[in-house]
Formats: sequence, structure tokens, C-alpha cells
Amino acid sequence: MLETAVQELKEEIAEHDGANVASAAFARRVDELIGVFYDDIGEIINVSTRTLFDLFVIKVLYVGRGSTDAGVVDYLGRLLDRYLDTRELFPTDAGGKMSLYYLSDLLRETEKLGHVQNLFEAYRKYGDNSLFVTGVFPRALRRRRGRFVDRSYYVSTGKRFYRLAAGHDLAEFTQQRELLEKLAAYFELYSDALNELSERYVMGFDLNLIADKMLDNFNHYRRTGEERYLENARRYAAVLKLDAESFPSLMQRRPCGRVVEPPGPP
Repeated sequence: MLETAVQELKEEIAEHDGANVASAAFARRVDELIGVFYDDIGEIINVSTRTLFDLFVIKVLYVGRGSTDAGVVDYLGRLLDRYLDTRELFPTDAGGKMSLYYLSDLLRETEKLGHVQNLFEAYRKYGDNSLFVTGVFPRALRRRRGRFVDRSYYVSTGKRFYRLAAGHDLAEFTQQRELLEKLAAYFELYSDALNELSERYVMGFDLNLIADKMLDNFNHYRRTGEERYLENARRYAAVLKLDAESFPSLMQRRPCGRVVEPPGPP
């Protein structure tokens, strides 16, 4: 159901490419689908990572920032899914050690490339690398003593390579020129959207949503007495790092099996 619903959202976005149709009803559908993902925390939900990334991109970019480009929404979802394989971003050297790409690496690599398609893909790949790093791992790029590059390096590098890719003959042949030009022109906007996505859904959790789910399950348990709701409430509480000392009355039970209500406001 989740995959079908997300695909329907993408189709609606594609049908209105060039405009933003994220009405209140559309935004509510997105939030409901994200809520579905967080439901039944004790169960393993069989859903593709691409579907989840598409949903999260729609939330932070299309709904949150008013994007009008269906191609960019699709591209970013595909980029995130591809980089689940860390070898895309952290290639290994002869000794098996992983490291980030730098501009000097690309310059050396392009000198060896003899096929025009390889050069186009190299430009695009380095743009993708920079966007992913600045978007998903922004804290790792804070300027530190002894470090020669920071976030601004990857921003300028990413924009440069997307422009190089957009100017390549194959950009027209593959019908990606306009897309690559937008990735270069609005690089910071897309990076900021990925920052939010990473913080809320990849490297962390939407804590407000988790808190709502915990209280919903807590209230369901109070009404029904079903143990599964209490177990779910405990699991959500664990994500929120709530324990017996910080919220002692939440998980205490009376002999009859009912939960003691949390204390009211002072």
C-alpha cells in the first residue's frame, strides 16, 4: 500500500511538472504516509528503500520548499538510494582504505579517460558525491584545525561539476541538460533539503511524530488493555530515550493491568 501510494504522489507531481500542487490535502497525504512507516514499530515492514527516499524527498523538498521540478524530486530519491552502497561515495584504494573524492582526484582521473561518455559520467558523479556529502553528512564537513576542505569546498565543487556535466554533449543526448543546470543553480537549496531529510529520517527520527505514536499507543492500551499497544508505547519511548526515571508513571501498571496516568500540569 505504501509503495503504491508514494508512486501515485510521484505521478501527480509529474503530471503538474513546472508547478507545485502541494495543497493542504496533498501535504496531509504525505504526512499520513510517513506516519504509516512509523506504525507497528514492533514489526518489519517490507518496503523498498527507494520508496522511502522518494517519500522523504517529497516531504522536505516538494511540500516543505515548494519545488516545482518532478525530475529533481525523482533524481534525488534515486541518488539517495544509490548511495546506500558506500562504495559509490567512498572508493577504496589499493590498500582497501576508503576515502572521499577530491577535485584533484577527478583531474587525475579525467586525464586518463579516453571515452567521451566516461567524462560526462565522471562530471555528474562528482556533482552527486558533493551533493550527497553536504546534504546527508553536513556535520562531518565543519571546518576544523588541520582540515583543508569544508562544506564550502564541496558546494563549489558540486556546482562546478554539475555545470560541466550540463555543458557536455551527452547532457542533451540523455535529456538531462535542464536537470543538471538546476542542480548546479540551486545546489544549496537541495543540499539544505537533504540536511533536513537526513536529520529527521536518515541519521535521526522525527521525534514529534514518534512522541505522537507513543501517546497514541499508550491511550489505545488504556482503552483496550491490549498488551501490544503497551509494548509499542515502550518501543517508541525507547526511541525517545525515555526511561523509568525520566517518565516513571508512563510504564507503571496497577494490579488490574491498567496504566497509571502521567501526572497532570502543576
